[in-house]
Amino acid sequence: MSHVLEFTLLIAGGSFLAGLLGSLTGLGGGVIVVPLLTLVFHVDIRYAIGASLVSVIATSSGAAATYLREGYSNIRVGMFLEVATTFGAITGAFLTAHTPTAAIAIVFGVVLLYSAWTSVKPQKDSAKVEPPDPIATRLRLDSTYPTHDGQKAYHVRHVPAGFGLMYLAGVLSGLLGIGSGAVKVLAMDQAMRIPFKVSTTTSNFMIGVTAAASAGIYLHRGYLDPGLAMPVMLGVLAGAIVGARILPEAKVRTLRIVFGIAIAAVAIQMILKGIGGKL
Repeated sequence: MSHVLEFTLLIAGGSFLAGLLGSLTGLGGGVIVVPLLTLVFHVDIRYAIGASLVSVIATSSGAAATYLREGYSNIRVGMFLEVATTFGAITGAFLTAHTPTAAIAIVFGVVLLYSAWTSVKPQKDSAKVEPPDPIATRLRLDSTYPTHDGQKAYHVRHVPAGFGLMYLAGVLSGLLGIGSGAVKVLAMDQAMRIPFKVSTTTSNFMIGVTAAASAGIYLHRGYLDPGLAMPVMLGVLAGAIVGARILPEAKVRTLRIVFGIAIAAVAIQMILKGIGGKL
């Protein structure tokens, strides 16, 4: 019994750090939780992914209300793109049952390397003065967001390209148990020319819905262990709340560099273990 309690507390503590770093860097805790469970605690990667999905749903639901209240998230964009990510998440979840564990580990490592690069790359607001996109205008996706100078209007661009990238983000979420926030932000920020703050907050709003779509399949296949998912969820949620409170005072650039180096090291280890068939 004492070993079970100790194991649970260690997982909760590790998940707290994952949620804290994920909140501070804007990439979510899923990219840390899965390798933490598989490499440190030797949990089967499919059960680790299931627990990570539950934590993603909890953290997204908690933060989404704040961002909506502040006026950053674009609900129309989020709900429209969620169609693509949901189908992608279901596709990824079904692929998991037919994909070798080693292959999942290698793909996960590659995604981690990309996330590491995203975390250290300087973030810039990509909003540009461009003519309105006909599809975005028809769907009324254009909106405004708060700035120090008041509300600032922006136009949504390249809707089909963004929709396609969102499907890919959904597949990665379902297959790897992460929110794939880096891909979502990339699609909205770079492809659709949505301001970075709007992209990140809208992505956070979408991540929970995407994870919920694939979590049901993991539950049906028996990959959701309540004894594992509960401490992971509580730890990540607590870490995310603390991270959101200390973010204004933290040197985010330094945190991004440290985080990028850490998950790059984990990514290489995951890829090597996947190639060696040790997972």
